[in-house]
Amino acid sequence: MSAGAIEVRDNARFDSAALERWMAASIAGFAGPVSVAQFSGGQSNPTFKLTTPERTYVVRRKPPGQLLKGAHAVDREARVMQALEGAGFPVPHVRGVCLDDAVIGSWFYVMDMVEGRIFWDGDFPGVPAAEKAAHLDALNATQAALHSLDPAAVGLADYGRPEGYMARQIARWSRQYLEDEAAGRTADMDFLVEWLPAHAPTADETRVVHGDFRIDNVIFHPERAEVIAVLDWELSTLGHPLVDFAYHLMMYRVPADMPWGLAGRDLAALGLPSEADYVAAYCRRTGRETLPHLDVYVAFNLFRLAAIIHGIKGRMIRGTAASADAGAMVAHLDLLAATARRVALGVASDA
Repeated sequence: MSAGAIEVRDNARFDSAALERWMAASIAGFAGPVSVAQFSGGQSNPTFKLTTPERTYVVRRKPPGQLLKGAHAVDREARVMQALEGAGFPVPHVRGVCLDDAVIGSWFYVMDMVEGRIFWDGDFPGVPAAEKAAHLDALNATQAALHSLDPAAVGLADYGRPEGYMARQIARWSRQYLEDEAAGRTADMDFLVEWLPAHAPTADETRVVHGDFRIDNVIFHPERAEVIAVLDWELSTLGHPLVDFAYHLMMYRVPADMPWGLAGRDLAALGLPSEADYVAAYCRRTGRETLPHLDVYVAFNLFRLAAIIHGIKGRMIRGTAASADAGAMVAHLDLLAATARRVALGVASDA
């Protein structure tokens, strides 16, 4: 679903017979037998492909081992997808949720497998140049649609605190960075831990935010420039929509040696819009004239992504990393932190 399926890795194995028994009792229309494979993506919550004679499912579970408090909340992932599906937003259909550790060793949920295209590179490889802009614009339209929803109207008024999102996020990711002693410390991350609280805007808005909206977390229609499913809702909550958009906009600031990075690429030759044009499209869709404090939000999101990867580094050291690609992610940690610091220093020089 989010990458090619492989044999289940040793550190992610579970009792598939117990899972099959639970599905038979809990999911309407289920019929085994089940064949289990693991998706090579899913850095945080291990993700599995379940094939039966009649249907293909996907399971997302908490990883095994010691976990940081509040992380890997698969029950929240399931809840937000169920609510958004009811509002017509493109998400996989959730079939069932299990909050009993005794079944396979940790909480999990089961959803439908969505067939389509997932792109791991920001220049949409294989898409004709004349169609690339439309594909990127589909991402813009999808996130704008999410940020246009009223949380209360979709049953998510209590999905998070309605105020202070930026300050809470800075505190959360700073704490997770500082507390994961196994992964070590860096000068750039330490700088950002101090800089961000002093420069966080106080202006607030509240919408449902995805928290990890990027090209490889969506499924496109097999043939059209249309997003048919948004994946990986673990970091979703109620929060500031511009912080969420700035995370997505990082693709323009992240170097091209990261899979979805566009910095340094010839956007015109690729048929892709400039960052300014992309921001303008989001503004039109959300009824805004400008996006104030955008670079502060970008600096924070670069820091947050670095903090997430810092956590992956810690799980690698502890032997509980969910993905075989964890090492490749960790290799970008210092680059992201340095980029965040450069953006922050640019904000300071403009002040």
